[in-house]
Amino acid sequence: MKILVINGPNINLLGLREPEIYGRQSYDDLVNFIRESAKKAGVEVELFQSNSEGAIVDIIQYARGRFDGIVINPAAYTHTSIAILDALKAVALPAVEVHLSDPSAREEYRHVSYVREACVKTIAGKGFDGYKEAIEYLKNNFSV
Repeated sequence: MKILVINGPNINLLGLREPEIYGRQSYDDLVNFIRESAKKAGVEVELFQSNSEGAIVDIIQYARGRFDGIVINPAAYTHTSIAILDALKAVALPAVEVHLSDPSAREEYRHVSYVREACVKTIAGKGFDGYKEAIEYLKNNFSV
């Protein structure tokens, strides 16, 4: 199984940005955690991070025919991007929405997720472990 992991805006600033919410570990720490989790699960993983909505749409479209599933943390685009939702719907790959924090326990504007409609599962508030859970969920439920 081959999984594409997509991280949206400001995830590259982990450890610097609001550490009381997102923790003190860096984006490099997250990348290493995801790679190790994928290795333990016996799946291939490719990682992508962008602060640009269009680049995220492009990588989702690129995934069609190349990956078996997507793990996506759209970050702030969760609450604003119909374009990312439409791209996920168009490629029709099983996708798991992941959030380091729990948006439903935060500001009201973070309670809406546009991408959720195109995802088979949402995992929120589990920090880095949410990515591991998402990888394992895709492997256990959508392996080809």
